Amino acid sequence: MDNPFAALGLSARFDLDPGAIRRAWLTASGRLHPDRAGGDPLEESEIARRSAQMNEAKRVLDDPESRADALLRLLGGPAKEEDKSLPDGFLMEMMGVREDLESAADDPSKRQDLERWATEQREGHIARVGALFAEAGEPADAGSLTAIRMELNAWRYIERMLEQIDPAEGAQA
Repeated sequence: MDNPFAALGLSARFDLDPGAIRRAWLTASGRLHPDRAGGDPLEESEIARRSAQMNEAKRVLDDPESRADALLRLLGGPAKEEDKSLPDGFLMEMMGVREDLESAADDPSKRQDLERWATEQREGHIARVGALFAEAGEPADAGSLTAIRMELNAWRYIERMLEQIDPAEGAQA
């Protein structure tokens, strides 16, 4: 999806209210209801295609990480495949945390502590990404876009860890 924000008629920004996303999706979906096609198979297929686009746009915008990635691409920032940079010391910290996770396989209390830590890390990344987008200006400069990508890359590591700790929790994020 090239622009999930435009697909739902929303402003391209990170700090979207979940309720606004849902309302925009419901409005767009209502306009595409199959009953509006009047039995025309060509129009029905177009409605089905556009409905799928609306559903994909909602899926992207509902997830803060996906929303940030989509916004970064719209602003001309680097894709995750192009820029895999991470904050200094981040990989070493994650290696230690992963070792702790492996050693906590049979210790529910330790796993809960690690899950709580990772959840706090996620919240920190969400806040930092929001602040970086707010500070980026218009048009966003390359340095700001690179800083956002780096933060998103670190955020993705935390998401993977949460998925490893509790697959259901990672899927809900």
